[in-house]
Amino acid sequence: MKIGTMLKDIVASFFKKTSTQLYPFEKTRAPERYRGNLFYDPSACTGCCLCVKDCPSKAIELVTLDRAAKRFVLKYHMDQCIYCGQCAVNCKFKCMGMTSQDWEHAALNKKEFTVYYGKDEDIKQLLENVSKPAAEPVDKPIG
Repeated sequence: MKIGTMLKDIVASFFKKTSTQLYPFEKTRAPERYRGNLFYDPSACTGCCLCVKDCPSKAIELVTLDRAAKRFVLKYHMDQCIYCGQCAVNCKFKCMGMTSQDWEHAALNKKEFTVYYGKDEDIKQLLENVSKPAAEPVDKPIG
């Protein structure tokens, strides 16, 4: 390639519009069928655990607080999820799905990738029970 031809291309590129997107400032919409973040409706859930059984990456845990009162907390590990949508497809009661609106998942802390879905008081109870230390085992005399 000759220097004159290259210089001509360089000067011409100064006056052209950029072909890249200025991402944080200009955002494009995600496609309609894009599988982004999981959403969950605890009022429709019956606790059948099909979503947990069919998740290939084990990213979903359904904690049952009271089956009779339909008190469930869904623990969702976004860092393990492969966004296949299998949980939403197999849910008989359509209480979960994948949204195309929420798809930006960058964080500096791994704890932000664990999301709890459910009623606020149920989540609070679950987190209090998890944070309590386990009971100390009682040493029995050998003999």
